Amino acid sequence: MGMTPTQLRKLDQELSEYLDSMTVGMGRTERRRALGGYVTGLLLDGERKSIEPMAARLVEEPDQTEAMRQRLQQCVSGASWDDAEMRRRLALKLQRELPGLEALVLDDTGFPKKGVHSVGVARQYSGTLGRTDNCQVAVSLHLAGEKGSGCIAMRLYLPEEWTQDRRRMRTAGVPPEVGFKRKWELALEQLDDALGWGVRHHVVLADPGYGNCREFREALRAKGLHFLMGIQGNTNVWPPDSKPQAPQRVPHQRGRPRTRYFDASGQSPVLIEQLAAQLPRSAFHRVQWRQGSRGMQSSRFAALRVRTAERHMERAAPSEEVWLLVEWPRGEAGPTKYYLSSLPEDTPLKELVRMARLRWRVERDYQEMKGEVGLDHFEGRSWRGFHHHATLCMVAHGFLALRRALFPPEEGAVDTAPGAAAAPMLAAAAHRSLPPMPAPDPRSRASSWAVAHVTG
Repeated sequence: MGMTPTQLRKLDQELSEYLDSMTVGMGRTERRRALGGYVTGLLLDGERKSIEPMAARLVEEPDQTEAMRQRLQQCVSGASWDDAEMRRRLALKLQRELPGLEALVLDDTGFPKKGVHSVGVARQYSGTLGRTDNCQVAVSLHLAGEKGSGCIAMRLYLPEEWTQDRRRMRTAGVPPEVGFKRKWELALEQLDDALGWGVRHHVVLADPGYGNCREFREALRAKGLHFLMGIQGNTNVWPPDSKPQAPQRVPHQRGRPRTRYFDASGQSPVLIEQLAAQLPRSAFHRVQWRQGSRGMQSSRFAALRVRTAERHMERAAPSEEVWLLVEWPRGEAGPTKYYLSSLPEDTPLKELVRMARLRWRVERDYQEMKGEVGLDHFEGRSWRGFHHHATLCMVAHGFLALRRALFPPEEGAVDTAPGAAAAPMLAAAAHRSLPPMPAPDPRSRASSWAVAHVTG
């Protein structure tokens, strides 16, 4: 999609101000220019967003490409700027300016790799790939609402085969204090950072990879956060009308005393999938939640109050009462998806469904970050390089997310329809006709600021 000169000038000015807000104080002027140039390179149209092709797009003459490549390489893999501070600025900007934010979404994404030297690479399962393969996996945190979303944290997951090999860790530049942590533990750290920055206590959304972990759910509640997460059907719960009680030792009782929680009426915990299969058809209601490219999206759902009974055979106490949301799509023989939520008891069914379905925003973020700003194009191998690149991709995507939310397609030039192929975001901003150094006119401060100044 082309942009008029007026639209481009407006976009240039906003990008310049945006880059200033993200890079101010990040070292000397040359480094800030390089950071701005790297983000601009990620935004420019092009199939590859690795350093060399980005450098070629950021200069006017081919003989300037190598110098630009060295600046970008040093910026992302060599310099020690604070990527956590940049993520903090991004998170607060999205919190302030993205309309209708209401959820913190957690997920992880995979990056297929052929070699064995890139930090964190191993044969491991990736939901992105849908199989076990040679790849990197990173846990990410996103701010989301119906009108937009953006990634505010991404941390590489290191399998134990990595953290147990200190020599390999040193070679990849992994800080000595970094050890093995499960994905849900990395997710909790990201949430702690976000809350510490001032991000509001939104409901946490996640798939069963996180929802299946009782420790994770309980940790969220301890932080004052509500959750709505997928859960596998082989999880045990106490039925809705049961009242599990702690075992009490009765004086002079004969026989072996009770050691597990029990229900006085004789009910026992049951698998979610079994409980769902026992629900009558009348318990399910058709719920619409969002207008999609194929029309209004809807399915059939039932919701009931339960307590989870994980490890009840090991004397574990039941959870607090939570919502069990069950989906039974039309045409299926029975229920197919399950969710647990700590949202209040008076939460309407339609709201539970809408929030559960809001998790789709993270998939769109991944699609845009990989397809438009080159999240998976990084060719470096180091810990610092990976996280610097990921942070700058978040910043680039954050700019697009704000543009799309604040200036929808009918009002602005930078957008793409849901599910449609991404249009070249800033093709016109390559500014091939610009000189390698900035023009003297102080009023011209645009994406050309980043392109021109980074050569200085």
